[in-house]
Amino acid sequence: MLLCTLVCSCTSAHHDDAPPPVAPAPPQTPAPRPANAPRVVLAGDKGEAAVDVEVVSTEAKIERGLMYREHMPPDNGMLFLLGENKEWKFWMHNTLIPLDMIFIRSDLTIAGIVENAEPETDTLREVKEPSLYVLEVNGGWATAHGIKRDGKVRFEHVQ
Repeated sequence: MLLCTLVCSCTSAHHDDAPPPVAPAPPQTPAPRPANAPRVVLAGDKGEAAVDVEVVSTEAKIERGLMYREHMPPDNGMLFLLGENKEWKFWMHNTLIPLDMIFIRSDLTIAGIVENAEPETDTLREVKEPSLYVLEVNGGWATAHGIKRDGKVRFEHVQ
């Protein structure tokens, strides 16, 4: 009798053509941004645009940059605190996503922008003007926000 009940239960479940109800996934909201998280605010033609940044300042972290990353959230980036005001050159060796490179002068104005740098290339990118900082963001970000040469930049909670 017990065997018949198990076989009948399994058989009837197998022949049911209706899929089990699936609850809708809850909407995903980004984690709240900590109040003291570092960010860079740039003035553009469309108003101010903010980028949450990972700050790098050691030689090893500067050399690695955004290499090997397959994705970066839309309004995130990496801020390079270079420690020396000079004409910097960057490359995209082992960098997997296209980037805009925003070169920032010591007076916190934009020296120049390299837009949509092609991933996985060794071509040197530069703006031929001294800078003290470089902000890397997703390719196309600067144009989308109206960010241009000589625009003003502000750092928040950057140390």
